[in-house]
Amino acid sequence: MTSQPSKKLEIFKNPNPRRDYNIEMECPEFTCLCPKTGQPDFATIHISYVPDEFCVELKSLKLYLWSYRNEGAFHEAVTNKILDDLVKAVKPRHMSIEADFFVRGGIHTVITANYSKPRKKNS
Repeated sequence: MTSQPSKKLEIFKNPNPRRDYNIEMECPEFTCLCPKTGQPDFATIHISYVPDEFCVELKSLKLYLWSYRNEGAFHEAVTNKILDDLVKAVKPRHMSIEADFFVRGGIHTVITANYSKPRKKNS
């Protein structure tokens, strides 16, 4: 049975929600299309986050990232979209996405987007 790309991110309960710990993932085979030329853009996506109540399930993350293969997206837009979607699904305490794109036209591009959960105000 072949897996298909999917925008659905699955989550599971954090086994240690009382503790801050960092989860780091590297996805070296990310591909999307340049919206100007239609040519493929290749990148390594680095994901780092401190979970709160939930963690992202890895196979769903792989299929989610795979779903960008045939989509046109500027580097800045796709990096921020990945962060927004992961934050919406996982609701982490902190998350950082770094997209390290291969050289194209003689320019190497690295985009970093960050999220920090707002602190609760004391009443």
